[in-house]
Amino acid sequence: MTLSACGGPAPDVPAEEPPLAGATIGGEFELTDSKGETVRWGDFEGKYRIVYFGFAYCPDICPNDMSQLARGLKTLEASNADKVAMIQPMFITVDPERDTPEVVGEFVSAFSDKFIGLTGSQEQVKAAADTFRVYYERGEDLDNGQYLMNHSNIAYLFGPSGEPLATLPTDLGADAVAAEIDKWVN
Repeated sequence: MTLSACGGPAPDVPAEEPPLAGATIGGEFELTDSKGETVRWGDFEGKYRIVYFGFAYCPDICPNDMSQLARGLKTLEASNADKVAMIQPMFITVDPERDTPEVVGEFVSAFSDKFIGLTGSQEQVKAAADTFRVYYERGEDLDNGQYLMNHSNIAYLFGPSGEPLATLPTDLGADAVAAEIDKWVN
């Protein structure tokens, strides 16, 4: 029981509702992990999930966001390893043409061994992106024959039943990411 300043019991305050409660973001997909095995959304039932869409050849934004997510998880793990053990972070490519299973595996392992990298056919990736309301398209061609991908860069946190909870503030740094995860993962 909480006491108020006057010495009596404080009124019950309803628990704060997650910012994405009721949003129609996320859901079933079928993709391929770095070992070439099929992975489905339902495989993570009972675990919290962090989902980030990007591409391995990204020169700046994706590596920065992935670094903030990995550092945020590491920060939280230092104070609550049990909480972090309940989370499956995943990176889903928006560039399956170049991001093979091996490439996404190498990419995510550069940040943390907790992340799984996922890819698939163009159709599978588009279906997953649509389910998660992620925008992407092929961007400008570079002088070296490579190209960029334009895409939304939002890190989503989902609950153990796959329900959307919150976005993670990668733009505010690892401590802010850790605090947001800590707030919603019970």
